[in-house]
Amino acid sequence: MTREEKSIAIEDLTAKLANANIVYIADTSGLNADTTSNLRRACFKAGIKLEVVKNTLLEKAMEASTNDYGDLSSVLKGNSSIFIADIANAPAKIIKDFRKKSDKPSFKGAYINGEIYIGDNLLDSLASLKSKEEVIGEIIGLLQSPAKRIISALLNNAEQKGEAVAE
Repeated sequence: MTREEKSIAIEDLTAKLANANIVYIADTSGLNADTTSNLRRACFKAGIKLEVVKNTLLEKAMEASTNDYGDLSSVLKGNSSIFIADIANAPAKIIKDFRKKSDKPSFKGAYINGEIYIGDNLLDSLASLKSKEEVIGEIIGLLQSPAKRIISALLNNAEQKGEAVAE
């Protein structure tokens, strides 16, 4: 790779990172062609961009980015792939799902809305995070619950009075 090609690759990665609030880094080496294809397909269906990157280029892109990636560059050893998503738990769920069959891909770290998560032991916690849509749905459900109970009680009360009057 020439210097110009490296410079273009760094600029491209920097632009991708600048527009991303959720970036996971994992090691996808050791996956056979069929599993890799299935992983890419699952990522595509979930709206996740998966890209195998060179560690030095990714490190330089992180340094050039406006986001603060802190110590995340410390995990850039061996092979690295980045998962760029809009939903915080989507990449963790996919990685966890694929690890049911083998120990790959291995989770290295993540940048989620300004927070840094490093270590394979955090994968289960990240997978259990609720997405923004799930949290909003729960809040709406909680807000509707008292109103539904009041309406149900009023209707029940009206039905009981209606039956008593009819008799």
